[in-house]
Amino acid sequence: EPRGPRSPGRPRSERAEKAIIEATLELLGEHGYAALAIEAIAAKAGVGKTTIYRRWPNKEELVLDALAATSVPLGELPGTSLRDDLIACVEYVRRSRGSRSTRLFPLMMLEGLNNPRLRERYETVVLEPRREVLRGVLRRGIEAGELPPDFDVDLGVALIVGPILYLTKVWNVPDDQLPDDVAARIVDSVLDGIRARR
Repeated sequence: EPRGPRSPGRPRSERAEKAIIEATLELLGEHGYAALAIEAIAAKAGVGKTTIYRRWPNKEELVLDALAATSVPLGELPGTSLRDDLIACVEYVRRSRGSRSTRLFPLMMLEGLNNPRLRERYETVVLEPRREVLRGVLRRGIEAGELPPDFDVDLGVALIVGPILYLTKVWNVPDDQLPDDVAARIVDSVLDGIRARR
């Protein structure tokens, strides 16, 4: 059944939502979660508080939605082999380091120390979907016989993603100083270690 014409209010609603998300992320980066106020977000976005509350019931949901909305999409995995898919996942982590969502990751982890519920929700809404993609790759590797049947999938996620996070977040190595094949090196080191134990 063909759709009718779009409601005249829809583009305005989309513009308002985009402005709210932008204002939320900007103020979150400037002031942190605890000091973030719906009133300030509304003022910066040029909307009324009621516009925000119609879409998000509280500050927590707004912040989590904004962070999830600005995550860099992973894109389609090659699907040719376990190695190729894992390299694509590590490259994704490297590529997304400049995204606003990724830049705010340390702030959200810090906020989570004093706000366990926020940390739990942040893990569930923002981080867990990314981890589940990698878990899926590893499970397919087990099914294809490329990994041992008893391989610990969650440990595998840490082994694959940990090195690139350490390089980019702890050592803060600039992207142009990382080897072009850093993702392949990480994946090959992990897979070689697994094969050596079989």
